[in-house]
Amino acid sequence: MKFILASRSPRRKEILKKFGYDFISVESDFSEKGNYDSPISTVTAFARGKAERVFNSLSIEERKDFAVIGADTVVFLGDRILGKPATPKDAENMLNQLSGKTHFVYTGYAVIYDGACVCGYDKTEVLFNVLSEKTVKDYVATGSPMDKAGSYGIQDGFDLVKKITGSTYNVIGFPIEKIKPVLDRLSAK
Repeated sequence: MKFILASRSPRRKEILKKFGYDFISVESDFSEKGNYDSPISTVTAFARGKAERVFNSLSIEERKDFAVIGADTVVFLGDRILGKPATPKDAENMLNQLSGKTHFVYTGYAVIYDGACVCGYDKTEVLFNVLSEKTVKDYVATGSPMDKAGSYGIQDGFDLVKKITGSTYNVIGFPIEKIKPVLDRLSAK
């Protein structure tokens, strides 16, 4: 079985490569819009939607040979979902809201292959450091927060996070610990 990652995310690609998977990357045209009740229903619906769009674009013959992997990540603070920022000011606001607080990162995943779908999610608790105004402005000025849920990436070289309880890969946006058993089983086919 061959793999298609329904994403252009450099972070997701890096994780799959690090764990030795061969795959191609195809950006899904799934629209991340909708009203969902919880971070779990949001990330699982979006991950599945992304994977389905790419899987459905394959020919009938290709569907027998490929498994499509979709993923979606959100940051959940209090009772609000923080997705990707729309503007640099939005990114600053999100980072200031997260400063010194605990939040949760949810990543949904879906692996669709020949008539089946394995879906799930992971949840990680993250405690932020108290961020200075300079740190927030300097970080946003890099442009890095603009394509990340909650406006941050733990891999970006800024001292944002004090403590992670759970999967670091989940915080990066791809809970490989949960997805790997599915991919390994499919690789053996």
